[in-house]
Amino acid sequence: MAGGFFLSVFLSLLSLASSASRDDQKTFIVRIQHDAKPSIFTTHKHWYESSLSSILSASTPTQILHVYENVFHGFSAKFSPAEALKLQTLPHVIGVVPEQVRHLHTTRSPHFLGLKTTDSAGLLKESDFGSDLVIGVIDTGIWPERQSFNDRDLGSIPSKWKGQCVTTKDFSSSSCNKKLIGARFFCSGYEATNGKMNETSEFRSPRDSDGHGTHTASIAAGRYVFPASTLGYAKGVAAGMAPKARLAAYKVCWNAGCYDSDILAAFDAAVADGVDVISLSVGGVVVPYYLDAIAIGAFGAADKGIFVSASAGNGGPGGLTVTNVAPWVATIGAGTIDRDFPADVKLGNGKVIPGVSVYNGPSLTPGRMYPLVYAGSGGGDGYSSSLCLEGSLDPEFVKGKIVLCDRGINSRAAKGEVVKKAGGIGMILANGVFDGEGLVADCHVLPATAVGAANGDEIRRYIDSSSKTKSQATATIVFKGTRLGVKPAPVVASFSARGPNPETPEILKPDVIAPGLNILAAWPDKVGPSGVPSDKRTTEFNILSGTSMACPHVSGLAALLKAAHPEWSPAAIKSALMTTAYTVDNSGETMIDESSGNTSTVLDFGSGHVHPTKAMDPGLVYDITSMDYVDFLCNSNYTINNIQVITRKKADCSGAKRAGHIGNLNYPSFSAVFQQFGKHKMSTHFIRQVTNVGDPNSVYKVTIKPPSGAVVTVEPDRLVFRRVGQKLNFLVRVQATEVKLSPGGTSMKTGSIVWSDGKHNVTSPLIVTMQQPL
Repeated sequence: MAGGFFLSVFLSLLSLASSASRDDQKTFIVRIQHDAKPSIFTTHKHWYESSLSSILSASTPTQILHVYENVFHGFSAKFSPAEALKLQTLPHVIGVVPEQVRHLHTTRSPHFLGLKTTDSAGLLKESDFGSDLVIGVIDTGIWPERQSFNDRDLGSIPSKWKGQCVTTKDFSSSSCNKKLIGARFFCSGYEATNGKMNETSEFRSPRDSDGHGTHTASIAAGRYVFPASTLGYAKGVAAGMAPKARLAAYKVCWNAGCYDSDILAAFDAAVADGVDVISLSVGGVVVPYYLDAIAIGAFGAADKGIFVSASAGNGGPGGLTVTNVAPWVATIGAGTIDRDFPADVKLGNGKVIPGVSVYNGPSLTPGRMYPLVYAGSGGGDGYSSSLCLEGSLDPEFVKGKIVLCDRGINSRAAKGEVVKKAGGIGMILANGVFDGEGLVADCHVLPATAVGAANGDEIRRYIDSSSKTKSQATATIVFKGTRLGVKPAPVVASFSARGPNPETPEILKPDVIAPGLNILAAWPDKVGPSGVPSDKRTTEFNILSGTSMACPHVSGLAALLKAAHPEWSPAAIKSALMTTAYTVDNSGETMIDESSGNTSTVLDFGSGHVHPTKAMDPGLVYDITSMDYVDFLCNSNYTINNIQVITRKKADCSGAKRAGHIGNLNYPSFSAVFQQFGKHKMSTHFIRQVTNVGDPNSVYKVTIKPPSGAVVTVEPDRLVFRRVGQKLNFLVRVQATEVKLSPGGTSMKTGSIVWSDGKHNVTSPLIVTMQQPL
């Protein structure tokens, strides 16, 4: 089928091609059979240019943007959909993938995770703080002068490192050191779509003009820095997960987003450079894996033994919002830590409403109450003004008042700037129904605090009732600084994206959660802590929230685990993190969902919250090879061509389809999906293999907590190991009985399977989903 084409792209290209001219160009990523280069061509690039010239007119030569050689064989370039169809007819072209634009999924966490620097034994000690490991961060670049990236007392750069520090006028060779050992940038894809970048607003270099990349890099591998704080909040020692690991920054995100062709080039470079872990806090819509540049790049990395960690996305708390869902990627959701920044609203009727904020500027006068108004009732376009969008507020209405704004559309801190410009003296930011009660502390440009949806409603009711009695509603905001030891924690952050997995419901995603709310980490100069252009404050550290912050926690932990267990594969490391994760918070209850206050489920937290110390000694691991992933893709009903686009391997699917089904990938969690179709009883089975990485002579017994309404059996119910490294198989049968559902309805129940030898508990969630077809 070489040269054949995936139907979905083919049809979309065909419809585009019929109406497209040469002007309707977009970037495509072209996968080539890597062993097919004719000897007449000196380089692959020479050959690719020749392939293009054969289908393009001589008057419109196309420039190749990137050539890929490590995670992928092929190139990216701009051409029309009609030309993409022509290119597809060439015998050596395996596939053509249209480019997507991705977006960012925007110091107490080491302590909260149990990584104490004083431990004489433990993960940091065992792994020498990750000193020989290299973490590649694919993001917005880095601000190298930060203390988090100093190289004091670090040994020489690992000899395997082949990468480079790209120097430019604003990024000198001294920007890199024994800590930041590599820095590159990729902008050809970005500029092919947006034209030449504006170098007054962003750096054509690895330097970070956004802050996101500096923040994520220091979470993964920042050095110990004391004292650290943001505007006086969260005082203490700042530290990354793997303080001695080396960093390599790959800048792919620019003002208009992160372009697939550039992301793939960064993956390609990171693999060639010799990184051990790749951390990627960006994402986009979920598409089949063979059309997903991140999934393709991550497979190429995992195939070379590199652990890839990616953020789950910030689309929560709704279901089916999780992104970066390929099974060879560790997909990380976000939880809270046991620290917050209370800033309460005191209303004129005496009620105190809890909120959160990071604000240290000129404060409101203590004891004084200020007039309070709801932005949406100030005349004009009520919708725009309720959201405090740029130019929507009437200065007459808000001057000298505290203004209640609704969340949505523009950034939370930008609303404060709109209020300030219109003459408001303070802001209360209210969640919408969809945001629920989840609160994010922001560095505001005026006295401001954030409150949950129910409390926002209560403040509006108070404003309404005051206007009915012709009295002025009043309020003030009381900032209470930093509070530690908060209970309950962790809580699943309301923005954290949730399952089920939209692409493969049989693979539970997210995999785990990690700290992602109000995380203190390094921050560049020239970017104010609020991210608002007019904010000229400078701070060495900033407090941000997002699955973007959760992902590098796991990247750093993976580096520590790899340093402690160099023989472990990426799948073994992920298994160790998943089977040792916990689901009970610090008040002894199942973790709650911040958006609703109800108990959260495996669709919110996956296997649970990471527990680094336990992950170092998991007892058993579920390992997965590249060929296992090929079998998984066969059972996903992908064509041989689709599979080759992802894996570079020519797949024989006959064996895979005989041997199993899509749920039989050796994954550390179990997800059974049943379509009822009027059947009364349904059943499925899972085959799994575990590898002993614990004690030589050990006997593991199984404990099953079946999901309600299901019968689950495990054979055998004991696994007897004689040596370390020994592998044993077991079979799980799941039987479910029909439940009453309306057409298109879904019912989901969860349980678990735990293998225990008395010392290790190897825990896997088990989820049974019943679907009633439409």
